[in-house]
Amino acid sequence: MRGVRVEAPARLHLGMLAVAGGERRFGGLGVSVSRPAVVLEAEPADELSAEGPDAERALTFARRCRDALGLEGGAHLRIVEAIPQHVGLGSGTKLALTVAQALATLEGRDVGAPDLAEAAGRAARSAVGMWTFALGGLVVEGGHRPGVEHPAPLLARHPVPEEWRAVLVVPAAAPGLSGAAEEEAFGRLGPAPDRSAVIAQLVLTSLLPALVERELDEFGAALTRVQQLVGDSFAAAQGGRFHPHADPLVEALLRFGAAGAGQSSWGPAAYGVVGSEEAGRELAGRLEDVVGEGSVDVVAFDNRGARVARS
Repeated sequence: MRGVRVEAPARLHLGMLAVAGGERRFGGLGVSVSRPAVVLEAEPADELSAEGPDAERALTFARRCRDALGLEGGAHLRIVEAIPQHVGLGSGTKLALTVAQALATLEGRDVGAPDLAEAAGRAARSAVGMWTFALGGLVVEGGHRPGVEHPAPLLARHPVPEEWRAVLVVPAAAPGLSGAAEEEAFGRLGPAPDRSAVIAQLVLTSLLPALVERELDEFGAALTRVQQLVGDSFAAAQGGRFHPHADPLVEALLRFGAAGAGQSSWGPAAYGVVGSEEAGRELAGRLEDVVGEGSVDVVAFDNRGARVARS
């Protein structure tokens, strides 16, 4: 085998189940979307090297993964496509897992997503990116027990109806929180058991049943309410229910016809869910004047997860 190509679609993080307190922290839900995506080609080499967008970041992940997995060979990594950094689409986790998967595959190793994530130093808080990498679709993960480093367990995974679409809006704005600022924000959060209970009830008794029964309006209403409750939990950290540039976009998405809308992770990316490609194009067209600089795309949901092709 001379090389390997790995493609990993972005994810929308739809919210956390419990932001603080309790026996388990965090937990959450998210969904895989077809684009943007990380596309990486790797081939054996004497040393580790990388080229393309996010090359230095990829090389850092590669060195860590090689040591953690006990891999012996080198590799040349070529990043063909990358997910924009720090806009809420999971760029770091998807790149790290793509690199880890490519290196393991080059050496003929079959390594599961949780072990890839641990090797790359990801999924320490949220495992949504890891489970969407592995499986695609909409996933719910169960959060962390104190003192346990292993990624959070998968509680549910279900495909999204093929005809549904997401209208993905990424404004030209300051990035959402990451790194030390993100750690500090989580450190300031206090328990909110009443809010967490409502979020859990909405996910279990409305959002997931509506997804299974393909009831778009019920799904969208539950998703929107979950996003509002999660946003209220982080309002002090991000200056309001949503990122300042995402807030008017979420409102516009709902006003112009999205069944449900919210902000992915810390933003500023916002999204709206609609029932068809046609509805998505119509909604995207109405948003162009609202967005100004930035991008508006109609994207399919991804029900496959990362793809690995050997050559």
